Amino acid sequence: MPDFSVEDKKRQLDFSNIAGVDEAGRGPWAGPVYSAIVILNRNCIPEGINDSKKISEKKRIELYEEILINHKYGIGFASPDEIDQLNILEATFLSMRRALENLIIKPDYILVDGNLSPSFNIPHESIIKGDSISMSIAAASIIAKVERDKFMLNIDNEHPEYKWKKNKGYGTKDHQNALNAHGVTKYHRKSFSPIRKILSLSAD
Repeated sequence: MPDFSVEDKKRQLDFSNIAGVDEAGRGPWAGPVYSAIVILNRNCIPEGINDSKKISEKKRIELYEEILINHKYGIGFASPDEIDQLNILEATFLSMRRALENLIIKPDYILVDGNLSPSFNIPHESIIKGDSISMSIAAASIIAKVERDKFMLNIDNEHPEYKWKKNKGYGTKDHQNALNAHGVTKYHRKSFSPIRKILSLSAD
């Protein structure tokens, strides 16, 4: 379970506002990539914060709502077009920088999930499996995941045939079948190999 051990080490170095950053949606074939940054209020930590992938959808939404009410956060995303223009890694970094821009107070130090981090102009470090180690990163993972899921549920109303409500844009069998039957939408990542392959076949 994540805790505050990493944050506490930074506090000993005189960093006070320590933020966690995580993303959601690097792997799907459709939809934007979302990132969130969170500075937790240590006086009212919701019970059950963990890596968003390790908790139920119901629990994620409950924690999401608590974090929005009592803690500082910023949310950013990069569109499918930006993913195609930049590549998924750089688009993810762009979404992280946008999340930071939307944070109402600037942190002194940023903890980033993963082995790479964007070029923040604030001291920062990457932590592999950070969403299972740092409470701040785990909270950010929840915000990013719920925000992206909300977006995918919304566009599912526009294109129900792709079953994005269920698969959230990942390359499931249902999604593949819908692509073969209906083609590529504006929400698809055209630089991703399966989508690029469909586009090349349709161009022949």
